[in-house]
Amino acid sequence: MNSTAAEQSLGLAHYWAQGDAVSHSVAYVLLIMSILSWYYILSKAWSSWRIRRSAAALDGFWQAPTLTDAIATIKRSDSENVYTPLAAQSVEAANIKPHANSLNANTDPGELITRTLRQEINRVSSRLETGLTLLASVGSTAPFIGLFGTVWGIYHALVAVSSSGTIQIDKVAGPVGEALIMTALGLAVAIPAVLAYNAFTRVNRITLAELDAFAHDLHAYLTTGARVGK
Repeated sequence: MNSTAAEQSLGLAHYWAQGDAVSHSVAYVLLIMSILSWYYILSKAWSSWRIRRSAAALDGFWQAPTLTDAIATIKRSDSENVYTPLAAQSVEAANIKPHANSLNANTDPGELITRTLRQEINRVSSRLETGLTLLASVGSTAPFIGLFGTVWGIYHALVAVSSSGTIQIDKVAGPVGEALIMTALGLAVAIPAVLAYNAFTRVNRITLAELDAFAHDLHAYLTTGARVGK
């Protein structure tokens, strides 16, 4: 077991030593992509867990005696500040007194609340989508970058064998096998990014659905004085 691992390490070291600027660049690109994707995977996993934990505070919001108490209640649990701005800004919009010369002077209060809720949902949606583009890009391009490294390594291995004048299977199999490692590295970088992207997309979809329902209830309460369905 130890001898096999040592031989593999020597093979990788030999492959790296024989590599040129292109193969080294491919390896560095995959390394950077892996570091960035894992940074967003870990940070967004922590953020998503905190968001889902604070979602339970939405029920406590409607059990508070006043709006001030309700906002304070949800603020204590909303560690990621996702739900609190929706309530605070909509209440502020409901109590705003437009200036005579402002564009809001002739705006219906219900429309002003709707606009405020929409802006807050868009803001939260933009926050939730942070990093997803990078994860999707890594998941879709890393395998091909690794494949390019493999093709480039095989090409150089075959050129080296042909220039030696003798073609033997052991001289071809070693360099070609080492070059295939680039494909494996590409897959190792891409698979976690794809799985994380799918998981975070589902969490975001659930969170935005809850925000939309919460905004609907807030709008109904602030315009009619009663929560929808209550």
